[in-house]
Amino acid sequence: MSERFHTVIDSPAAMQAAVGQELGVTAWLAIEQARIDLFAEATGDAQWIHVDPVRAKDGPFGTCIAHGYLTLSLVNALLPQIWDVQNLAMGVNYGCDRVRFPAPVKVGQRVRGRATLTQVEPVGKALQATVRVTVEIEDSERPACVVDTISRYTFKD
Repeated sequence: MSERFHTVIDSPAAMQAAVGQELGVTAWLAIEQARIDLFAEATGDAQWIHVDPVRAKDGPFGTCIAHGYLTLSLVNALLPQIWDVQNLAMGVNYGCDRVRFPAPVKVGQRVRGRATLTQVEPVGKALQATVRVTVEIEDSERPACVVDTISRYTFKD
């Protein structure tokens, strides 16, 4: 699917019904050196393959690449573009399972998120939803990141 779309979920029944469905895909986001540098500063990870364009030019990727964890952190910004869970009393991130980084994101490349709701199960009064997010790289067969995110949602009565 090349068209951007997102899913609105407004009830426990709607969430359960969406299991196995693709939820949406985001717009493309350019990964620029400034973003990588800010991430390096925030995390203390200033490895040359990320922040030294001169040295990285002669490195294994021919340019600087984004940190894998920068790519993973973008999932937090991409998910609200993919699905909108409404009518909530509360929603919290619970964690992640199976995080993989199949391909590096080179400076200047564009990425987007695509997500599928893979599982929903009750946990007390909440529903625990597992969403597989694939961070795609434009014009690449391999994605930058694939992660199963886990969130808990408590709907209003």
